[in-house]
Amino acid sequence: MRLPVLFLLMTVMIDAMGIGLIVPVMPALIIEVTGEDLSRAALWGGVLSGVFAVMQFLCAPLLGSLSDRYGRRPVLLIALFFMAVDYVVMALAGAIWLLVVGRIIAGITAATQSAAAACMADLSSADKRAQGFGLISAAFGVGFIIGPMLGGLLGELGTRAPFWAAAILAALNLILGLLVLRETVTEETRRAFDWRRANPFGALRALSRLPGLSRGVSTYFLYQLAFAVYPTIWAYFGQARFGWDAGMIGLSLGVFGISIAISQALVIRPLLTHCGERGTALVGLGCNAVAFTAIAFIPSGWIVLALTPIAALGGVFTPAMQGLLSQQVGPKRQGELQGALSSITSVAMVLAPLILPTVFAAFTRPGAALYFPGAPFLVSLALTCAAFLLFLRLQRR
Repeated sequence: MRLPVLFLLMTVMIDAMGIGLIVPVMPALIIEVTGEDLSRAALWGGVLSGVFAVMQFLCAPLLGSLSDRYGRRPVLLIALFFMAVDYVVMALAGAIWLLVVGRIIAGITAATQSAAAACMADLSSADKRAQGFGLISAAFGVGFIIGPMLGGLLGELGTRAPFWAAAILAALNLILGLLVLRETVTEETRRAFDWRRANPFGALRALSRLPGLSRGVSTYFLYQLAFAVYPTIWAYFGQARFGWDAGMIGLSLGVFGISIAISQALVIRPLLTHCGERGTALVGLGCNAVAFTAIAFIPSGWIVLALTPIAALGGVFTPAMQGLLSQQVGPKRQGELQGALSSITSVAMVLAPLILPTVFAAFTRPGAALYFPGAPFLVSLALTCAAFLLFLRLQRR
């Protein structure tokens, strides 16, 4: 593997690890700095998660457009520098407002996934871009696996230890980038910066004007909103349906993360070879539909765990769709496109906690007319079917 590609994968992995690394210690840390009880700490945790998602939504197109104008290298390296500094600030934070500021900065720096994906597109030929995006998704999956496990282990050393570890990882990756990453934006592909396309709403409006792209973007959004059922609902669903404890839920998430990484790193290449990008996207949507239906109705936790590879294989839709969309925008707008897609994912991650837990509560509260913990997965199934119909219209076009 080329060193620049390794750097990009490490950047995405550290982004994912940074999210999961601090989750195990966040309740104790909030209680420590506020003196509040666990219920109030949970409310502050919601605030911290919200500002992170909102900043990622707002800044992903900005950083993507900046990388189109000034280059991928400075955007990625500057973001890594501030990421390392941010984790140091959070490790030393003694007040809740510092944690809020820290999560705001973390949301901005995590938006570098758009620049990393654009850089991967620059380094790949047109027919290999979907494979490169698959590696990006695999790196995120690996970070999703390692982050919570490492955070729980380091949390035994204190609530601040995971933040110091994240700061060290970001600093080491910054050094690697300084040494190996060359600039991939050339004078021929450089694009003038435009504020109208550097904000999430302007970027989506600009992309929607390209023929066929609005349907593709809408399909991508529906998929992301459906797939968000796993991080949003899984822990509550596992306890309500199967009586799983925290250890079993953590194990199931680890199996899911490993399956995601394997499917993105090893399975997507032969799929793309034999099915093409459109066929691979349809495979992803089909696997999602099967998984959501099965999870909603199957009463056995072990059978659901056995179906984890099928659920994870649904993730091949993302790189396949990224590859299809990247071919429609040309080399000068790769950063803008990836920034818009990152913002779409952020919107899905903001909306999912508003929609899916409400459905879950309606079907699991005491006195509910129908006790059905799997109801949110049927909502995701409906979203997946809508994405499938949109994709078929896009394919015909």
